[in-house]
Amino acid sequence: MSTHEHPAPANVRLFTPGVKALVAVMLTGAGFAVYRLLFGLAATTNMDDRYPMGLWIGVDEASGVALAGAGFTASALVYVFRREYFHAIIRPALLTALLRYTFVAVSLLFDLGRWYNIWHPMMPSMWQGNSVLFEVGLCVMTYLTILYIEFSPIVLERFIGHVNLPGRLAGFNDPIDTILRLVDFVLGKTMFLVILAGVTLSNLHQSSLGALTVIVPYKLHPLYWSRLGPIFFLSSAIAVGFPLVIAELLIISWALKRKADMPMLTSLSGITRYLLGLYVALKLWDMLYRGTYVYLFQFSAASVIFWIEFVGLTLVPFVMFLSSDIRRSPGGLLVASLMYCTGVILNRCAVFFIAYEPLYVEKAYVPALSEFVMTAGLIATTAFLYRAAVTYLPILTPARKA
Repeated sequence: MSTHEHPAPANVRLFTPGVKALVAVMLTGAGFAVYRLLFGLAATTNMDDRYPMGLWIGVDEASGVALAGAGFTASALVYVFRREYFHAIIRPALLTALLRYTFVAVSLLFDLGRWYNIWHPMMPSMWQGNSVLFEVGLCVMTYLTILYIEFSPIVLERFIGHVNLPGRLAGFNDPIDTILRLVDFVLGKTMFLVILAGVTLSNLHQSSLGALTVIVPYKLHPLYWSRLGPIFFLSSAIAVGFPLVIAELLIISWALKRKADMPMLTSLSGITRYLLGLYVALKLWDMLYRGTYVYLFQFSAASVIFWIEFVGLTLVPFVMFLSSDIRRSPGGLLVASLMYCTGVILNRCAVFFIAYEPLYVEKAYVPALSEFVMTAGLIATTAFLYRAAVTYLPILTPARKA
């Protein structure tokens, strides 16, 4: 089976018409990004003191962190619970997590007023142990470092035995190859510690993002505020990890004209039933216990978005994952997975600005054009780098042509 074959570069043409379109979006977003860094937040966003967390926090950061949960859920499944059958998802999941966390850090540059001070959390003299947001920042920074360490053997594998410097530099080929082999050996002996640290840190900061919602009970709509906020954020991030991997593998198989490993993806979606079911059960119990279901027919922005993201994009995909016919269907599985991924994004946007109701607000927050364009640019860059990585690095297992 393909799940037991060793990954290899896809070796396909990189710059297809679709990829060129991604590059155009990337460059447009980069132009707006430079403008923001030069002229500040006021010139490029509609955020203010009452709405300090807007589209960039909701989509680029909070949603990005949640979707990057694919990395730690896949690592836990294969290395902690020893489900070797799913080993083929490890490298795509790590790549997803690495790219998402990298661009979480990049997007934070745009969101910070004094973006040039982003290095401060690295200085112990500037630490603030009483801040939940500090804990989130420190965990993200540390976990991003761990992800690069976890991903480095994939890069080393690509170049070990293939160092071929030209001309006078050729004398360095053997020494460099020796160094690469030594680093790979050391990483192989210590990687289990790195993986355990990564899984632990992910659980910490996923829940800590939810803890940010607990401290604003009078500003967040009752449908979205709960003392269980940290558990909701963690459980939804765990639940969305596998659907994101499933969607990515199905899309990349279509893009590269390969046949997806449906038996493995079907089994993976079977696990998703239980993870997503746990999140759904927690949310429904919390609504019943606190009586917040009375707000469902309020027809406010918060209640409408709740119907869309929880009922339409969480409950419906959950029911779809329960169907064995849908789990065996590439199209049905892709739709269910993309629906829940979208639901998580809308949930994070609802928490951080749609259902957020600051005191003495004069007007509602509506993201500026530059916020949308820069977000689209970051998403396009993530997709482009993912395509480039699977093209040139051993990420995907060999598969039969579709």
